[in-house]
Amino acid sequence: MPTIFSHAFLPLAAGATLGRSRVSPGLAFAGAALAVLPDLDVIGFPLGIGYGSQWGHRGFTHSLVFAGAIAAAIALLWRPVRSFGAFAFLFICAVSHPLFDLLTDGGQGVMLFWPFDHQRLFLEWQPIRVSPIGARFFSERGLETVRSELLLLWLPGLLVSIGAFIWRRQRRLRTEL
Repeated sequence: MPTIFSHAFLPLAAGATLGRSRVSPGLAFAGAALAVLPDLDVIGFPLGIGYGSQWGHRGFTHSLVFAGAIAAAIALLWRPVRSFGAFAFLFICAVSHPLFDLLTDGGQGVMLFWPFDHQRLFLEWQPIRVSPIGARFFSERGLETVRSELLLLWLPGLLVSIGAFIWRRQRRLRTEL
């Protein structure tokens, strides 16, 4: 998996790219929380839930159904975000997690189509180092993961966000003239 930092960063970058008029800071932070949420499934390890189980790591919490259900629940229950646009943003943030996990080079794959299909998937192209879990994150392997994420996720996210900010500012200045 990419680190939780990268999972959270990408929705925040998307919110910054779209601008406050489309994505409020609260909605952006909710999106970041939903992007991290699937990895709470690691609590299954100490409970004896095997990695390969549908209830294990990268199981049902990494599915399109889970992303849709959790995004719909937030969009319906949280008054400030009751709209289809908010649901769409939250769904994209939630589904970004398993989609980015598909790009990693470790683990047993992602149950993207659970409950209809329990097959664990990877993409052929796996440019992102899988993040070590727990204290092993503070190792050479963890540093390699951070390097790959900075190059492949953070840098493009920052460049797009900065570009969108400059574009919005230029457009606003032109309309004021």
